[in-house]
Amino acid sequence: MHNKNSIGKKMNIIDSIKTSILTPIHPAGIPFIALFFILSVIIGWLWSPLYFIGIILTVWCIYFFRNPPRVTPVLSGSNVNNLIISPADGRVIEISEITPAEEIGLPEGKWKRVCIFMNVFDVHVNRSPMLGQITYKKYVPGSFLNASLDKASDDNERLIINMDTENGKKIAFVQIAGLVARRIICDVDIGKSLKAGEIFGLIRFGSRVDIYFPSDVSVMILKGQKMIAGETIIGDFSKNAKPVKETLNEK
Repeated sequence: MHNKNSIGKKMNIIDSIKTSILTPIHPAGIPFIALFFILSVIIGWLWSPLYFIGIILTVWCIYFFRNPPRVTPVLSGSNVNNLIISPADGRVIEISEITPAEEIGLPEGKWKRVCIFMNVFDVHVNRSPMLGQITYKKYVPGSFLNASLDKASDDNERLIINMDTENGKKIAFVQIAGLVARRIICDVDIGKSLKAGEIFGLIRFGSRVDIYFPSDVSVMILKGQKMIAGETIIGDFSKNAKPVKETLNEK
């Protein structure tokens, strides 16, 4: 029995390694991976121990820019297109009801905001929260504070996107640069239609995404919860949806 358990564990490890190797890479990462590899060869030629350090950094770069496939949940019947899907991997650091700043581009009033913090080990590919059309896009220069801080939403470099959803509602999502992140990539412009879960951009090396939606939408996640872009359901426009009110105990 012990031998079977050991074999099973080894097979799981091998499967995990194979999965990581075979995971697609976002195109934005290819120049960085190539640069890390070339530098590894050069510094390794000068002093061989540095070669192994360079290879480790190259592998980490491949890991950072991974773009795993995701299965986006959908509803059927009259509830189709009512789900708000997480635009980012990471952990929920805030769920609040606020009056957005004018720069967000939303109508005046109270809106719910969910903030998702991505550390350097999370997948950094961003995905559309819903099916709809981009109606507003604004880049705001700013600082590079720790993205987990409250003031990062107002002070950090950010890119704001508004969407008119297929169900006739408005939402907004904001890519926010972090302490290490220095580059926000957004591949969509005003007028572009996106499907729920479709890739629209990426933020390099630790960052955050905020999403705004109407205050009467039921929130289906908890503060402290781990999110998966393109899969985790954040909210539901359906009238019969039950909101989640508790908060996870952070470990």
